[in-house]
Amino acid sequence: MDKKAPSRNRSEARPNPVPGCPMAAAFAAVGGKWKLTLLYWLAHGETHFAGLRQRAAPISAKVLAEQLRELQADGLVDRVETGPVPAPVLYHLTSYGMTALPLVESARVWGEAHLRHTHADPARTEATGCHDAVA
Repeated sequence: MDKKAPSRNRSEARPNPVPGCPMAAAFAAVGGKWKLTLLYWLAHGETHFAGLRQRAAPISAKVLAEQLRELQADGLVDRVETGPVPAPVLYHLTSYGMTALPLVESARVWGEAHLRHTHADPARTEATGCHDAVA
């Protein structure tokens, strides 16, 4: 797979795994272990790959790159090259990506309740925490 996400327009979006099913389309775009969390962090400001990697300590660079490429292919995240290599690449939400923020916030609020329900340790840390509401 190419290291850079292909530039795509809506007609070239990733295929829906169950054609015509909005739930399948939604889960294909934002489902998985990291995508909602990445959208959450990007909702709080653009950042570079290393910054995202630091926040998502248990995620491998390969998986992070793959998740960012998929979010970019679905039009939710934009990748901005800041100059010639090795200049950092910045990631930020697109205007379309911002339309997913109510879903991100709902998942965050439900997750807080789930942590309380399961008596899980919320392990609050500034670096990796997802405790602030999405505006």
